[in-house]
Amino acid sequence: MFKRIGYFLITNILVILTIQILVFVLQSFFGIDIYAAAGGYGGIILISLVFGMGGSFISLMISKTMAKSMMGVQIVNENSQYGEVVKMVHHFAKQAGLSKMPEVGIYNSPEVNAFATGPSKSNSLVAVSTGLLQRMDRDEVEGVLAHEVAHIQNGDMVTMTLIQGVVNAFVIFFSRILANAIASGDDENEGASPFMYFALVIALEIAFGILGSIVVAFFSRTREYRADRGGAELAGRDKMIRALQRLQAQFESGPIDKRGDALQTLKISNRGTGLMALLSTHPSLDKRIKALQGSY
Repeated sequence: MFKRIGYFLITNILVILTIQILVFVLQSFFGIDIYAAAGGYGGIILISLVFGMGGSFISLMISKTMAKSMMGVQIVNENSQYGEVVKMVHHFAKQAGLSKMPEVGIYNSPEVNAFATGPSKSNSLVAVSTGLLQRMDRDEVEGVLAHEVAHIQNGDMVTMTLIQGVVNAFVIFFSRILANAIASGDDENEGASPFMYFALVIALEIAFGILGSIVVAFFSRTREYRADRGGAELAGRDKMIRALQRLQAQFESGPIDKRGDALQTLKISNRGTGLMALLSTHPSLDKRIKALQGSY
């Protein structure tokens, strides 16, 4: 239920920015222009694809570590006070045919949320907020956990990594091409300085990145519907619907987490119209509930 893709997207942005800074340093201080050396549009496309996919896969590989660090997730086992949660996750994981059980973690937050992340089906994490365990009954918790295990079963993080990698490549390529066109000089002007060119590339990457996020968000929304169906198969449709209805009631009553809007960008939303709806990684809870009710 947690917008697990948020961690991945944030990490992806940081990795891509780091790569661009490295390219800028190599070009400005050492005279090494990787894109010029590639030669022609074909070479630039190849370099962009390498950087774009590379940044995306680096983000995937460290996604679990980042999630633990950002949310303060504490790993628990069956002998802890949260042993029942661990047993539920492992039960659904076995039903889903996972060869290795996901790690199970708890993070201290009043929000009603959970998330699944990790670089592969055999190296995954399901984390649950204390607020969710306090405000949901057992059937609702099972619905949430089944949904998260379904994300792992479906390989959603790897799928989103591939999609994000392709988007990254397009963003890097078109940013460079357009920046070159804008910043190149003519007979009377020398063109932009290296620092101005770098700033222009970053600005264009942000603009194209927002457009690319619409594509990534669309695919993320389709994966949510699929995880809902998977959760319904693992835990039962009624439990899955009840979990979504509980989340809907929570959103309608207002946010419990008072730590500010900074964290809200990482969480699922039951609101949003226009551009915000296009950028949402989750469909509205209303649509998800209706999709489940009409799928049987």
